[in-house]
Amino acid sequence: MNKLAGLRAVLGVRDFRRLYTTRLISQCSDGVFQAGLAGYFFFSPEQQTSAAKAAAAFAGLLVPYSLLGPFVGVFIDRWWRRQILVYEPLLRAVLVAMVAGLLAVGNDGPLFFLIAIAGLGINRFFLAALSAALPHVVDRGLLVTANSLSVTSGTIIAFAGAGLGYLLRRLFGAGHVGTALLLMCAAGAYLAAGLAATRLGRERLGPEYDPDQPQTREALSNVARGLVDGVRHVWRRRSATIALAAISMHRFLYGIWTLMTLLLFRNYFATSAEAGLGGAAIVLGASGAGYLLAAVITPPAVKRIGIRTWITLLLGLAAAAELALVAPFDEVLYVISGFTLGLIAQGVKICVDTLLQQEVLDAYRGRVFSVYDMLFNVTFVCGAVVAAAAMPANGKSYAMLAVIVTGYAIAAAMYGLIAARDSRGRGGAQIVALPPPPRDG
Repeated sequence: MNKLAGLRAVLGVRDFRRLYTTRLISQCSDGVFQAGLAGYFFFSPEQQTSAAKAAAAFAGLLVPYSLLGPFVGVFIDRWWRRQILVYEPLLRAVLVAMVAGLLAVGNDGPLFFLIAIAGLGINRFFLAALSAALPHVVDRGLLVTANSLSVTSGTIIAFAGAGLGYLLRRLFGAGHVGTALLLMCAAGAYLAAGLAATRLGRERLGPEYDPDQPQTREALSNVARGLVDGVRHVWRRRSATIALAAISMHRFLYGIWTLMTLLLFRNYFATSAEAGLGGAAIVLGASGAGYLLAAVITPPAVKRIGIRTWITLLLGLAAAAELALVAPFDEVLYVISGFTLGLIAQGVKICVDTLLQQEVLDAYRGRVFSVYDMLFNVTFVCGAVVAAAAMPANGKSYAMLAVIVTGYAIAAAMYGLIAARDSRGRGGAQIVALPPPPRDG
């Protein structure tokens, strides 16, 4: 099946289109919300951004958000996933409106920060439910294309939402009231996402019944056991294990690169906070273009050379591109590095999402994707924290660049070696397909 035929097949499934619409609206809202917070905390003229402060902000916003992962999996494997997609955006709309209200009256203290964390944190339910639900609306043969389209365009629409947030900031102003108005726009968009999800059938997205699962009360009283169950399930599947290791290493290095980007455009390339925000927005747009290209080229690349070889090549390309494009610390070349790393980041994520969906049984999928989401964010924060310990306030650090380049080179070599050994151990066997869901539309 060629690329266009695959896209037509995926988009021809009515419930995929509904799931896809829900994702796009919600992730656009995420972009607006996160742009509002980032613009206020990092690029307001009155805010002084250092490496330590930036890393602390990442940790404060993302670590609590990620630690919800074990709890999320317990419920995603028990609640109707469609209901999660309906009610989570509604709750987020309320929390974002509360954040906006606090900011409008000039309160950006601990209460403001805690509610913002809650608004980010409950997104774990939404993202993990989307990933766990996808195999219920498309069959195995379309999973790579479906992931490529939905995950990548979801990320791109989040970038577009961030761009919209930037424009709204210019319209409303960078102060308390202007940021509050921007956040109210995000709250309205979350309401629209919840409404879009009501078009899906209540039971359409699973989970499938598993009589061997523990009762919910027992699972909640032993959350750590639920997390361990997901880890054990992945550990028995070598392909899934090494895929998670590869993307965790990527996210650690991406955390270093992100902190470097923030500081370079805040304190090195730009002459003012507002100019720095504009430069960072250009890098964000370039990364979004890279994400889009990854969606276009990943499915045919996987078909031609295989999913494991494609991951290996992308990680190797990251090492070469970062060395060539970042080392001069030139603003134009840095924008190009954002495009390249965006392509690599999304290409790897599409492949890892697909490997997990193929390898993991549906009864465990929610827990496994919750573990995946937790690793995705915690490793990113760890990278930012490590960078903060050695990076100067202006972000120009050859030592941290060396860590990025060496890390990607090692990741490519190790993943390629272990994946090849695993493939030989299987005798070239393909991953066993999940039973295809009924088609409609």
